[in-house]
Amino acid sequence: MSFNLADLFESIADRVPERTAFVCGDQRRTYAELEARANRLAHALAARGVGRGQQVGLYLTNCAEYLETMIACFKIRAVPVNVNFRYVADELRYLLGDARATALVHRREFAPRVAAVRGALPGLRVALAVDDGSGAELTAAGAEDYEAALATASPARDFAPRSPDDLYVIYTGGTTGMPKGVMWRQEDFFFAGMMGANPGGPPPERAEEVAERAAGKPPQAGMSAAPLIHGAGQLGSWIAMLQGWKVCLVPRFDPHLVWATVERERPISLSIVGDAMARPLAEALDEKSYDLSSLFVISSAGAIWSPTVKEQLRKHLPKIALLDAFGASETGSQGMDAGGVQADGGIKFRMNASTVVLDDDGKSVEPGSGQIGKVALRGRVPLGYWNDPEKSARTFVEIGGVRHVLIGDMARVESDGTVTVFGRGSQCINSGGEKIYPEEVEGALKSHPDVFDALVVGIPDARWGEKVAAVIQLRPNRAPAIDSIAEHCRQQVAGYKVPRFLHAVPQIARSPSGKADYPWAKRVASEAARSGG
Repeated sequence: MSFNLADLFESIADRVPERTAFVCGDQRRTYAELEARANRLAHALAARGVGRGQQVGLYLTNCAEYLETMIACFKIRAVPVNVNFRYVADELRYLLGDARATALVHRREFAPRVAAVRGALPGLRVALAVDDGSGAELTAAGAEDYEAALATASPARDFAPRSPDDLYVIYTGGTTGMPKGVMWRQEDFFFAGMMGANPGGPPPERAEEVAERAAGKPPQAGMSAAPLIHGAGQLGSWIAMLQGWKVCLVPRFDPHLVWATVERERPISLSIVGDAMARPLAEALDEKSYDLSSLFVISSAGAIWSPTVKEQLRKHLPKIALLDAFGASETGSQGMDAGGVQADGGIKFRMNASTVVLDDDGKSVEPGSGQIGKVALRGRVPLGYWNDPEKSARTFVEIGGVRHVLIGDMARVESDGTVTVFGRGSQCINSGGEKIYPEEVEGALKSHPDVFDALVVGIPDARWGEKVAAVIQLRPNRAPAIDSIAEHCRQQVAGYKVPRFLHAVPQIARSPSGKADYPWAKRVASEAARSGG
């Protein structure tokens, strides 16, 4: 047995088969049921020619079939690939083409989109449709019914040996550009991304320890409000499963549905993605109370949450730890909140031993020096980006004979060893030589009582090179003077950081997980500024 995700899952299923493994809406699976159905799907995919190293797209919302497909792929050494369920035909064609996907498992309602791209994807040989009650026609998509495929396949576990070198791929768009596939060895991802499935404790020395620990502890539950198409949703779910816990998800993000699920299923942890989830969750508690006494911690991964929104939630949940987690699809879990937002807008984290902050010469920044450098992870890092050697060479670099990953976050190392992170250097605004990190200004904007959401970008300026611009989403039925919002910001941040241009929109564009779409914001702000809007 090795640190391979299929091996590890099977060992858990053997030790605690009767435990509930998964809950999402009306769907429930025990570990034994999840194992048997994943075996059937693995055999069904193999019978249709899917095998080692071949990528399988998952064009699904949160559901049991999502995890079943991931596990099934790992069993036959295939590679599951997350596909944004909001993708229309052109986006779907791009991602499946870039991944060179052999198979696709999709919601039945998406069959017309699949039909529209099949002709442009000759390598896509297999499509299985998960029934969703839509009744969408499958013939044009060349798709088979998912349950029918499982029904004729064997539930036996009779697969060839696997390897810790088998791939785990997460497609991530980050906050810029087209999505790209981050390639991890499964063993590396287990330790770097999933914290050896023993958060806060020592990593296992033997693969067998994972199931031994799970069986030796009482069952718990962990919940993610993020979709499984997002790295945070996948990581949270796998970390829970590899502890023998119950994975709790919601079919779609709805704040009342999230709290109702917490009340019913009693998870001890809840993972969210930034203010885009935190603010609706806080405001739902203004409308209705729930028994949330099982929760010990709510953590935000993939996007920070602002102090204002955190305080909104804290009013209702004074005894629950509200934390920011630091990491990315390219790094896994790197650190946890060690003091929140600082006076200069950075967020302080206590990082793991593999995280360093490097200067422009690749040398570690001295603690307490005040120097700002680039956050890097060394040691267990991804192999690179799928199908993108140029970007891989820029992001995954060898320094002193050790591979590092540099994803662009800028930070300072404090004298006590904590790291204060300011944000992505690629989003940093340079206005007359002053560097401005959008997250700090966004937090100031969202502390205004009439502002629901905001994104901050730099747009061209003849005098300063760039000026700070903000795209804001107001609360319903609110129409504050734009000048009043700018003046409010002036009380929160230095004058040079205050937006010189603000533009209100009906809805801020974000990914289904809540990640900011900065290219969209920059385009909208630039166009509005040119037109005088």
